[in-house]
Amino acid sequence: MTARRVLIEGRVQGVGYRDWMVREARRLGVSGWVRNRADGRVEALVAGDAAAVAALLAACRRGPPLARVEALREEAADPPAEEGFRRLPGG
Repeated sequence: MTARRVLIEGRVQGVGYRDWMVREARRLGVSGWVRNRADGRVEALVAGDAAAVAALLAACRRGPPLARVEALREEAADPPAEEGFRRLPGG
């Protein structure tokens, strides 16, 4: 299992990014969560099969149609305690 914490920068709030990411993660069988941050970025924890996590991160670099991703920073993380992928309240 691979787990990554990601911070996504650009026009990523108010464009449906979190809902889009939930759909993509569930389609790929990735666990974790996504939330808006007060600083305008989107933060996520993604975990699962290495190929599925890589596919999700590649998709996140593009984002949904209205988003404009300027940077995606990632680092190793501990996997989430729960299965499935969900949207968390902003933080």
